[in-house]
Amino acid sequence: MAGELSPIDKAKFVAAKRAAQFVEDGMRVGLGTGSTAAWLVRCLGEMVREDGLRIRGVPTSTRTAELAREVGIEVISLDEAKWLDLTIDGADEFDGDLNLIKGGGGALLQEKIVATASDQMVVIADIGKEVEHLGAFPLPIEVIPFGWQTTQALVEETLISMDVLGRSSTLRMNGDRPFITDEGNHILDLHLNRIGNARQLALVLNQMPGVVENGLFIDICDAVVIGYGDGRVEVRDINEGTVATERLDFVETDNLFSDLSD
Repeated sequence: MAGELSPIDKAKFVAAKRAAQFVEDGMRVGLGTGSTAAWLVRCLGEMVREDGLRIRGVPTSTRTAELAREVGIEVISLDEAKWLDLTIDGADEFDGDLNLIKGGGGALLQEKIVATASDQMVVIADIGKEVEHLGAFPLPIEVIPFGWQTTQALVEETLISMDVLGRSSTLRMNGDRPFITDEGNHILDLHLNRIGNARQLALVLNQMPGVVENGLFIDICDAVVIGYGDGRVEVRDINEGTVATERLDFVETDNLFSDLSD
């Protein structure tokens, strides 16, 4: 039940519930990855089942695809969709310009491809994800397995000339083995603490051999829906320059709360 949710889960839920209102009948929708995006998928599934909403979803990971099918959303590939009306996804951090760090769930490559193939990207997040400067959350970069240690050394050496506070990196692990992305790659998490020039860093990282993509999403997000633990929701639209606040009521019998595994 909603009343049993922690404040952080309430914040994620209300953000997802409000963001679902951006979705219209007939849309092709990019579906993000992560705990907040999972709430969004559940909300859309409920709208499909109970309201007859007709959408086609393009998931950004295998686990999102599995959840989408489970809740009744038609799943297609990006190649089938060609172009998307809207992508809704979470973020690990966002700043005042709606620049993001993403990739905490390990799906940054597919997430960025899907987001940039969309007319609009909406981010859903709890208020704890807002920062003055990006970088407190480790920045993920996806690297190919071949020579990854050489790539790591090159990245750390390059960071010396970047406007960052930290320069160490770690290979993301899954138990005692390296984490493997859906594309078969590794992830290096860069512990930068503070990023002074995110745009420059994103460009430099992607020029390095062995680096497939980085988790900095610059000038991609159009709006952010911020959830609070008390049910308040704030919608910031970077293009319109607007900020709107409202409150969503919880429904104790909502079917969405039957699965809290994320």
